[in-house]
Amino acid sequence: MNYQTNLSRTVLLQRLADGNFHSGETLGQELGVSRSAVSKHVKALTDLGLDIFSVTGKGYRLAKPLSLLKHSEIIANLTPNYSAQINVLNVIDSTNQYLKELSLKPSNGYVCLAEAQTAGRGRHGRTWVSPYGASIYMSMFWSFPGGYQAIGGLSLAVGIAVVNALTKLGVADCQLKWPNDIYLKGKKLAGILVEVEGQMGAACDCIIGIGLNIDLPEHQITIDQPWTDLAKATGGEFDRNFLAANIIDELTTSLRQFEQQGLLPVIAEWKKLDFFADQAVTLTIGNKKLTGICRGIDKDGALLLEHNGEVRPFHGGEISVRAG
Repeated sequence: MNYQTNLSRTVLLQRLADGNFHSGETLGQELGVSRSAVSKHVKALTDLGLDIFSVTGKGYRLAKPLSLLKHSEIIANLTPNYSAQINVLNVIDSTNQYLKELSLKPSNGYVCLAEAQTAGRGRHGRTWVSPYGASIYMSMFWSFPGGYQAIGGLSLAVGIAVVNALTKLGVADCQLKWPNDIYLKGKKLAGILVEVEGQMGAACDCIIGIGLNIDLPEHQITIDQPWTDLAKATGGEFDRNFLAANIIDELTTSLRQFEQQGLLPVIAEWKKLDFFADQAVTLTIGNKKLTGICRGIDKDGALLLEHNGEVRPFHGGEISVRAG
């Protein structure tokens, strides 16, 4: 998508965000394009997951008002003196990929947020469904001087940070599914993808991606597991700018602590939030499956599985957890 097209669609959404009708002629005049070009832009936006009505004689209207991400509002809601750079983008392939492709190495805490992703990723290469303006899609950069050996359990600490941010906003009863999912009322609410670059014995650069469902357009979503979003689970409305700022604050605090002390200070907290605590589970490791009882995590964030009376640790990679 070229710059002018992206700008036109951004301006179009800013006009439609109020949830009122806007005529195609008026929109075309504001954008400096024809009514047919407006129609094409609207079609492209619906392909991104937006529900836009077209009514003859009235024009175009979003099914419900849209709260757009705004850099100024996110900054205003952050802890005073927050110094890391925050970049708010419109539509990109993925926030993790954006950070990977930066020409200069960012500083710790650099954040990228997007309104939509065309190639959002989950673990094991799965697609992360990313409709426009319906969720938080963000990534943060953090470099750990201790290297690979210093980041065991990082995704677990990130999960706790997200839960803490939600708890402060009144969202109760969130749980964590090892190693990278956040559940609410028994369904997936958010996911974490940590991508790591570095060499053994050297500093380890981590890109921490978070996708948090806020108000997904259910009729357009195809997800291969039970899922929920904040609107459906709580019946409330959430300001994405305020929520994003809370997550950034909590994540920054968590990563600073993790850099100094690792996972140890939050293991007890994670165990309280463990979705599968003391339940029968099945681990899938490549082509093999192991059944047993989930016994929490160890000091390095490995899953503890009791199998045939023996408790053994299992680390990340190709291991997935399913209810037994």
